[in-house]
Amino acid sequence: MSSRITELRPSPLPKEFRQKVPSGATYFVLTETLGRLKLNTVCEEAKCPNRTECYAQGTLTFQILGDICTRRCGFCAEKTGKPLGIDAGEPSRVLEAVRSLKLTHVVITAPARDDLPDGGAAHFAATVKLIKQEEPQVTVEVLTSDFEGNENALETVLERGQDVFNHNVETVRRLTPTVRAKATYERSLSILRRARRFEGAHKVKSGLMVGLGETFEELEQTFEDMSAHGVQMVTVGQYLQPSQDHLPIQKFYSAEEFVQIKNLAQKFAFENVFCGPLVRSSYHAGEMLRHAL
Repeated sequence: MSSRITELRPSPLPKEFRQKVPSGATYFVLTETLGRLKLNTVCEEAKCPNRTECYAQGTLTFQILGDICTRRCGFCAEKTGKPLGIDAGEPSRVLEAVRSLKLTHVVITAPARDDLPDGGAAHFAATVKLIKQEEPQVTVEVLTSDFEGNENALETVLERGQDVFNHNVETVRRLTPTVRAKATYERSLSILRRARRFEGAHKVKSGLMVGLGETFEELEQTFEDMSAHGVQMVTVGQYLQPSQDHLPIQKFYSAEEFVQIKNLAQKFAFENVFCGPLVRSSYHAGEMLRHAL
């Protein structure tokens, strides 16, 4: 009697998505440092396909405020549930890691923390402030949730002088209710617009996944919306299904199609567009900022 197990397996991953197992001295120094300081990275929590490349280069994205998200989005590999309390010592440990690893560009993100009145904004602000005070030569990028539309929370973060404010639209308007939990397309655009209008020298960045059933026309409209709301830098990458419990992949885009997508985005005069199969929100983030300056 034949087994049905093979029928449940995902489609074979195209070769451009297959990555080597992380190794090498830099990788082990990085993982030892993170373990010693009890720090999380979104690289691991979200199962980013670029872990091998980034770790070998000594770059990573810190995930503050724990490893449990209060939302359950259909695309995301983050654990969901009831988070623990805030770790007041975490900003200091992030700073220690920045120094130990000699990082020049730092990306700080967090799971959605809807259990907190400010969505974790004060903890973001404390982490950014400490890095900027102690290591002013380091550029800092924050990748935040929508704070449920809380303008005061957003301003709490923006007041601390980060170099890049990043909030992802994630997908086109039509697919947002299916792909994202609680977040709305319009609220994300509103967050980005407010960030751009806030006084300061920061850049505003956002990103999209493709492969969820969107059309090229919808992507073009999304780029137009992002540009109209003040986005200056854009990332576009292929959605990869974290598990059988997540949304299925509707399409793997070819290299030629990613060129077409980039051309669509460039019609709207963004300062920089990173577009490709393995591109993620923090992909070569420091390089992207340098190119946009």
